[in-house]
Amino acid sequence: MVWRDAQPVQGLTKEGEKTSYILTRSLKESEPHSLTLYVELACNGLFGAGKGSMIAPPDPDRRVTLSKAELVVFNRDVYELLVDLEILLDMAQLLGEENQRSFQALYTANQMVNVCDVTDLSTLPAARDLAAAIFSQRNGESQHTIHAVGHCHIDSAWLWPYEETIRKCARSWVTVLHLMEHNPELTFACSQAQQFEWVRSCYPGLYARIQDFVAKGQFIPVGGTWVEMDGNLPSGESMVRQFLQGQRFFQEQFGRICSEFWLPDTFGYSAQLPQLMRGCGIQRFLTQKLSWNLVNSFPHHTFFWEGIDGSQVLTHFPPGDSYGMHGRVEEMLKTVKNNKDKGRVNHSAFLFGFGDGGGGPTQKMLDRMKRMSDTDGLPRVQISTPDQLFSVLEKESSQLCTWVGELFLELHNGTYTTQAQIKKGNRECERILHDVEVLSSLAVAQDRAFQYPASQLQRLWRLLLLNQFHDVLPGSCIQLVVEDALQYYTEIRRAGAQLQEEAVQSLCRDLLQPEVRSTPSTLVLNTLSWERTEVISRPGPDGTETLALVTVPSMGYALVQEPFVPPQPVAVRKQEDGSITMENGVIAVCLDTMGHLTSLQLLDSGRESVPDGCYANQFALFDDVPLYWDAWDVMDYHLETRKPVTTLLKPLEITLAGGLRGSVRFSLQVGKSSTLSQEIILDAACPYLRFLTQVEWKEAHKFLKVEFPVQVRSTNATYEIQFGHLQRPTHWNTSWDWARFEVWAHKWLDLSEHGFGVALLNDCKYGASAHRNVLSLSLLRAPKSPDSTADIGHHQFTYAVMPHQGSFQEAGVIQQAYNLNFPLHMVPASCAQCSPWSAFSVSSPAVVLETVKQAEDRPEALLVRLYEAHGSTVTAWLQTSLPVKEAMLCDLLERPLAQGHLPLEQRGLRLSFTPFLVLSVLLLWSP
Repeated sequence: MVWRDAQPVQGLTKEGEKTSYILTRSLKESEPHSLTLYVELACNGLFGAGKGSMIAPPDPDRRVTLSKAELVVFNRDVYELLVDLEILLDMAQLLGEENQRSFQALYTANQMVNVCDVTDLSTLPAARDLAAAIFSQRNGESQHTIHAVGHCHIDSAWLWPYEETIRKCARSWVTVLHLMEHNPELTFACSQAQQFEWVRSCYPGLYARIQDFVAKGQFIPVGGTWVEMDGNLPSGESMVRQFLQGQRFFQEQFGRICSEFWLPDTFGYSAQLPQLMRGCGIQRFLTQKLSWNLVNSFPHHTFFWEGIDGSQVLTHFPPGDSYGMHGRVEEMLKTVKNNKDKGRVNHSAFLFGFGDGGGGPTQKMLDRMKRMSDTDGLPRVQISTPDQLFSVLEKESSQLCTWVGELFLELHNGTYTTQAQIKKGNRECERILHDVEVLSSLAVAQDRAFQYPASQLQRLWRLLLLNQFHDVLPGSCIQLVVEDALQYYTEIRRAGAQLQEEAVQSLCRDLLQPEVRSTPSTLVLNTLSWERTEVISRPGPDGTETLALVTVPSMGYALVQEPFVPPQPVAVRKQEDGSITMENGVIAVCLDTMGHLTSLQLLDSGRESVPDGCYANQFALFDDVPLYWDAWDVMDYHLETRKPVTTLLKPLEITLAGGLRGSVRFSLQVGKSSTLSQEIILDAACPYLRFLTQVEWKEAHKFLKVEFPVQVRSTNATYEIQFGHLQRPTHWNTSWDWARFEVWAHKWLDLSEHGFGVALLNDCKYGASAHRNVLSLSLLRAPKSPDSTADIGHHQFTYAVMPHQGSFQEAGVIQQAYNLNFPLHMVPASCAQCSPWSAFSVSSPAVVLETVKQAEDRPEALLVRLYEAHGSTVTAWLQTSLPVKEAMLCDLLERPLAQGHLPLEQRGLRLSFTPFLVLSVLLLWSP
């Protein structure tokens, strides 16, 4: 980057065609004839410093040499002539022999060569006049219009660490401003509030100039999110916070929120996004990533996208299938030819500028497009804005088609599993921030003197949201980025634990104060919105862990009551053949010496879940060698290499003999040098069997899964997504079906037939599949690029299997998956007696109270967010014991809705839901 007068003035990037800085456009005699410049160099290219290939791990020995720096005089006439010839020759080559314009362009170029004498620069204007005659011949009114918008997609981290991205933003954006000063027509769309914040903090002079160009309407903030996050793996609440933090930032800094969601490079798009967009003031969406589909060509470029709740947003994929165009004739023709919605709309986007590693638009790109603004034979090209494009698409939208459900990318399916520690950190930190917000909100309600930690929570949320960037959470980044991400998770865990302790101390102060002759006891807190009865483990008087069965009300607390005897204790029995059975009155299981589940019965019905002759909890190892994108892809052909894990290290043995909890343990060798040990746990009154798993993983290009064949027949399996669920086929009838051989889910997936089903729950995994009657959870991968150490080391995770009668909704699978992910909190107490206390409850099991937090900018109000989880139309009552005087519906940005006032009735707040609807409610305190 070039610095002048202590300010950045120009980025220099060899791959981005920016290798010069204009000192002056015309030096006057009165101006200084000397100046001092500083050039800041980074020892990496536009795409990092990979050794041998772009996505290879960085080369630690890479050296950069500055070999040449020249002071030159720029000859604009020669430059303009070369651009003229480039456009004409491209027209001649690309318009085709059947088009007379190609011949006109060719003959004109030939005449220009004849007229031009390179030794006599005075001949150049005559040659340029010949080109101008061609470029001035206009199109007919029906010609397609291309809306060209400058863009510079900058990955917040990828083949370079976060720290380098800050410099990339400065280099790229200062260059854009330099272009704008000399090209006032240039517009530039720029996403990611985090990147604006970085530049604001590190380059305040540059940021002030950006604000000026935003006010002029040239530098255009888009997207509305904190970063361009992954579109599959963040929780529903995380996605809301991406918009909440992003839109609030844009409102505070630039006086307006974004009206377009901008996510061009993410690896698929959740079917809940349309509702979340609309709830955050956005009804337009731009991406292009589905052009990367490996199997099926997506049938539209402009269409309405409908989410699982019925919300629709106008969606546009630039038909050139790129966000890094260079303004070439070939790209313009492709944009028109490739458009799959010809006849429905006659306008499309064209995003130009070097991207991914930054760079942005160049003068040459602009000069090319100026010649194509309205030239017969080429589409009409106008420098435009996202708002202008979508406004005209909205006017033309009457004939557009509608796509219902997820926008699934048929590529990069490995990103649901790669870098398991990042996935685990994300899930854990989402839970930590949820619990801190709930407990801090309840503490404020009990004691107004308690300070809700709003600024600390914002800092932690922003760290979590940053790590959800679409090359970090998916695991497709270099080791330096992984180290940064894990450090941020460590900080969220540390600070979150401290905030949680402060909230609990305030909320439960009277119960925690030591009293004279008091009996030590345990206070148990539940941050979920239903009553829970579970076995807990707590430290005993002699330091050993003791078990207790406790019932805790919804979003509240209770003391452990002694003794609380389960209605049916867990029985564990070893059989003569070495197998072990466990049962708890709800389910009965049989495990062989290798830890296979050979039987899983629902005791009420006697229904068996495992088919005859099959093993559930079967580990399988696959060869995992993608075509190119190592950390990103798992290819369908990996399924042909399945090898069951069969090497036993320690046979199954009983570790807890029953009562409140029964457990068994075994160990396996996996592959050549990895080991897996597992504790299988059955708790009293628990409807699922838990598998606490430890793996020492030392493989290369292998994929570890665990499989559960089940005695269920259904053509569809159900997968949890953000604030809801969707179904995907269990067969491969069509190419659209088999392209989804590896999919993503959040806390659970389920395979059910009428009256019976089996669910697979997990605490930190996302990759999954259900083919025929086999449920499979993807556990670990071992790619070598761009991080050669990816996933090597120790892993701990838990999954569970839950057979159930009736539908998964009726059986409470959703609630049980939450329970697995949100453990009860135990606090030593000194009070022997205490009535159970509940802050919130919801009357319908179909409705989940997901979030309780202090309202943004309103310390006198709480924000609660609920969603309908069953896919049903239902009325639910939200009950609270907190001193609420007023309630009103609001949107996801916490802006009150018109006619959103809710009456406070004796039963609480009456809320009406349609399938998968997300509702946010502001609750104002009584004085």
